[in-house]
Amino acid sequence: MSEINVTPFVDVMLVLLVIFMITAPLMQHGVDVQLPKESISPTDIKDIPRVTLKSNKKIFWNKEEMSNLVDLTRNIGIYLKEDENGGVYLKADKTLDYGFVMHVMATIKRAGVQNIGMVTDPSTP
Repeated sequence: MSEINVTPFVDVMLVLLVIFMITAPLMQHGVDVQLPKESISPTDIKDIPRVTLKSNKKIFWNKEEMSNLVDLTRNIGIYLKEDENGGVYLKADKTLDYGFVMHVMATIKRAGVQNIGMVTDPSTP
């Protein structure tokens, strides 16, 4: 009687299954992507205030330098008294760390602004 012994095959398959189960989640988090550069039609931002973050972490409300986030919050409060549904555009230098930009965005949201627009330079197609 000639039968194939499948026990070693099943053992190898179970070991491979465990290896793939462990390494699969690691491969999803380490994906390198390059974001696309798309151009859209420019929007007129003359009437909406801008918060500008320079590479040295200085914060500007329109063209006025803020000494800290409390001053920024105060200016946003004054702006929202005039236009309670008003939005703000955020211009941030690309060399700033993500955490700082998110901290400023959270401060703007806590001050009462519901709409924050991100300003970018349009790319050339």
